[in-house]
Amino acid sequence: MEQFGLDYARLCAAAGAAPQEAVLRRLREPDGVRGRLDLTAQSLSLQTCSALGRLLPGAAPFAALALGDCGLSEEGVRLLLHGLCSNTSVKSLDLKGNNLRTMGAEALGKLLRQNKSITSLTLEWNSLGMWEEGFSFFCQGLRANNFLQHLDLRNNQINHQGAGELAMALTQNSSLQELDLRWNNIGLLGGRALLNCLHSNKTLKRLELAGNNVPGDILKAVEQALDHNQDREAILSEAQNQVNILSKEVLSLKDEKSKQLMDFVDTVDKQKEERARREKMSSARISQLQEALDEQYSIMNSLKTKLQMTEAALALSEQKVHNLGELLNAMKQEQNSVAESHFKELQQQKQEGADREGRLLHDLSAASDKNLLLRNQVDELERKCKVQQDQLFQVKQDLTNTTAELKLRAVEAEERLEMEKRRFKQSLEDMESLRVKEVDRMTQHMEASERSMHNRIQRLEAIRISLEEQQRLEHLEEKLRMMTESRDEAQNCCLKQKEMVAEAQAKAKQLSLYADGLRRKLDELQQDLDSKEEEKVTELNKVKVELQEKIGHLEAERTAQDGLREKIAALERQLKALSSNHREALLDKEGEISLLLEKLRTKEAEISRVREEEAQRASFLQNAIMAYVQGSPLGTHGSRK
Repeated sequence: MEQFGLDYARLCAAAGAAPQEAVLRRLREPDGVRGRLDLTAQSLSLQTCSALGRLLPGAAPFAALALGDCGLSEEGVRLLLHGLCSNTSVKSLDLKGNNLRTMGAEALGKLLRQNKSITSLTLEWNSLGMWEEGFSFFCQGLRANNFLQHLDLRNNQINHQGAGELAMALTQNSSLQELDLRWNNIGLLGGRALLNCLHSNKTLKRLELAGNNVPGDILKAVEQALDHNQDREAILSEAQNQVNILSKEVLSLKDEKSKQLMDFVDTVDKQKEERARREKMSSARISQLQEALDEQYSIMNSLKTKLQMTEAALALSEQKVHNLGELLNAMKQEQNSVAESHFKELQQQKQEGADREGRLLHDLSAASDKNLLLRNQVDELERKCKVQQDQLFQVKQDLTNTTAELKLRAVEAEERLEMEKRRFKQSLEDMESLRVKEVDRMTQHMEASERSMHNRIQRLEAIRISLEEQQRLEHLEEKLRMMTESRDEAQNCCLKQKEMVAEAQAKAKQLSLYADGLRRKLDELQQDLDSKEEEKVTELNKVKVELQEKIGHLEAERTAQDGLREKIAALERQLKALSSNHREALLDKEGEISLLLEKLRTKEAEISRVREEEAQRASFLQNAIMAYVQGSPLGTHGSRK
């Protein structure tokens, strides 16, 4: 960083301008050692911008550059960003609060097209969206960029047209993960454009749209799309991890087999050299023996019996070696067959367990959603029932008050009848008849209300009975637990099978060691035979037999190597099949998610419709009560009084 400051001072001096002391102090601060150059709130001159722009190409001694609230001019921004176009070390760039406009937007678009190192760009409190042409150029640069991951465009006066341009850029951008568009003027059209672009953009995980006059339903849809992208990214990362693991296993297997092949080739070369050496030695010995054969012909007759016994022992040893070799081959074949069968059973059990687990998880999620919906409906119905009970109680209270008032008025009427019996007799009879009719009508209305409430209570009881289906969820959870236990048992079985394979390999090693011991004994016998000069002819025949056996072993090992290559090819085919199955499962999950969203929308529509019906019923009941109270003769008499 110190050398960078010296270069900056040199360039300023060459341009005939004094370097800014504030910039030099920031270049000397220890913060630059940690990879950050902070020039925030420093008023940078045009000469400083030109000098920094000439120093930034290539690799700079810092990874973060902060130029917020620096009051940069359009030309200064162009010079700085031109230097950053070919920079390879700066990862984060902050240009907050510099009032960037048309030329700044064009320079940023060029930067995004050419720079391949910046992953975070902060452009808060600028005016990039004020001029459509410049912002369109910026969006074109974003469309061509495949390295930027975080972009901050808060308070940039972006309207719905700018949001449309940004949405078109996002449809082709495959690297941006976080986008902040708060406090702009995107509106309904811009929100819809951004929502539509999320159908093709699968990498964006975070999108902030607060303070843009975007409706709430669009914000919720955007959140759902982003959640879907996050889930998809998690699934893809998990699948990629599995593919990487399988690839590593295949590569390790290939390396191991290549090593075995190289060892085998080295062994073959050594055996060939040994065979050539033995042939030379044998030919020399044969020539010597041929010369001594005439001299020791008389001794041969005396040792013929001993030679026959030795040949019998040798034949018996060869038979034992042959039997042990056959037993070893049989053990190897049996081990390979057992390992293949265990591997196939394990793969089948894993596939069945995964399918069962997926089905159970799907059933469990559907049942939980249904349970939650039913609980919400029950809560809503209970609330409505409580409201209606309160209304019924209020109506009964009003009826009691009305009855008490009627009784009081009847007493008053009797007193008046005593005073004016002849005058109001006819009117009292009419009033009494009207009161009886109203009481009967009110009683009938109350009975009807009680019947309707009884019916609603019965419906609520039916809903309560339907909620007992929650017990099925417990059965599903029990099944899931059993499946988990079965999966654990399968894993334990796999471990046991691996232990059995290891034991079989240990036994094979023991047999190979035993065969080596027998071979050593055979070599000792051969050395004993070599010590006898009269048996050199039989020794030559024996060497030929050994060479033929080694050739047969080499051919058998070559066939084993071919089988291993076929297994590697089969594993690669299985890897391709697993990747295709994963893609199909991912598409199926996306279809299921869309179906569930459609069902959720229909359920919300039904709930809103039921709420509207209940509100209408409540309003009808209230209007009827008010009409009854206002239309009764007692109410009219009280109002006149």
